[in-house]
Amino acid sequence: MRHRHKRKVLSRTRAARRSLIRGLAISLIVHGRIATTQAKAKTLRPFVERLITRGRNPSLANRRHLLSTLGHEVAVKKVLTTLGPRYAQRPGGYTRIVRLGQRAGDASPLALIEFVS
Repeated sequence: MRHRHKRKVLSRTRAARRSLIRGLAISLIVHGRIATTQAKAKTLRPFVERLITRGRNPSLANRRHLLSTLGHEVAVKKVLTTLGPRYAQRPGGYTRIVRLGQRAGDASPLALIEFVS
């Protein structure tokens, strides 16, 4: 039973799941939108939104936290210089998930996750 377990396992170990979410987050931040499975998009959303909230205040501590979380300097720079100021007055909800249908190979539900404008 999954009582009081909030995160999706995504059929991976903890390390593989963290790497997957980190890679998806970097791709989303750099490219602005990505297409992935619906379960991965729903798992990615709160992770990215916490990063954007950190990026609203471009302090050294927040820069170091983002760099330790993402490990990608280009993505950290974009969060602090572009995304943080863009959503400075928005109280949350920086991303949108749009369903795309099913994948042809395994009928997995696909979704597009992007930043709202």
